[in-house]
Amino acid sequence: MIYNNKVYLAPMAGVADEVFRTIVSDYGSPVPFTEMISAKAMHYNDKKTLALLPGEDEGKMVVQIFGHEPGILAEAAEKMAPYATEININMGCPMPKIEGNGDGCALMKNPALAGEIVTAVKKAVSLPVSVKFRMGIESETSPEFAKAMEGAGADKIYIHGRTKEQLYSGKANLSAIRRVKESVQIPVVGNGDIFSALDAENMLKETLVDEIMVGRGCLGNPFLFREIEHYFKTGELLSVATAEERIDVCKRHLLLAVEKKGETRGILESRKHLAWYLKTIRGAAKIRAALFTSTDISEVLEMIESLK
Repeated sequence: MIYNNKVYLAPMAGVADEVFRTIVSDYGSPVPFTEMISAKAMHYNDKKTLALLPGEDEGKMVVQIFGHEPGILAEAAEKMAPYATEININMGCPMPKIEGNGDGCALMKNPALAGEIVTAVKKAVSLPVSVKFRMGIESETSPEFAKAMEGAGADKIYIHGRTKEQLYSGKANLSAIRRVKESVQIPVVGNGDIFSALDAENMLKETLVDEIMVGRGCLGNPFLFREIEHYFKTGELLSVATAEERIDVCKRHLLLAVEKKGETRGILESRKHLAWYLKTIRGAAKIRAALFTSTDISEVLEMIESLK
């Protein structure tokens, strides 16, 4: 199967930071997203939020914002435009602290307000404006919601094939994603349960989406982008990454995080990634507790090296 369109790295909050975006770019050419950025925090020029924008060495990328006030979102989009190739509005985050505040998935309950947001952001920037959402809250409503977003001016749709109530349980509903694709004329990107090159191929065949997005499937496995890229170009499946490759990327991630964030913060924010990289490696369970308590870079590197 020859596929020449884009594969996106999902905007996973607390995961897809500059360090991880750099790591995955070593193993393929995924289109990067920023982490989810609060429009309200941008309104107040919050320093921690501003730090979520692309780093100096990264160049422009898809910038994702969330909120529920059209004017605030439009203002945030205008501020972010110099960093962006596209403004993506999150209407799919199912986390209670987001949805409970009227943001993320909550907007699927109010298509009129969601449409006002898209229209306001479109007026504020000259960039493409897209929307990311789920198949519904408790049941499937995404085709109707997709049409409403298209009518409001959205240039592209990203759809995750689960409801808000499912969170990440069960399986992504590819039929629901296909119904979204069939309901609109604008490009659609399919998201959910892409853990292998064959999963990526299946998403395309079953849903007819224009492009795909990889989220949890690349956690601890940035090699997945390399595997997808190679398979689509050649039809050949690459061997899975070796233990040595996993250890090497684990070290690289840690050192890059420390370089960009300082030793203590770099180690603390890398811990979940280290656990994901090392999960399948023999002996990793024995050092897991120590990895999650040490804040000494030499000590952590020595523990990782001991797995070779």
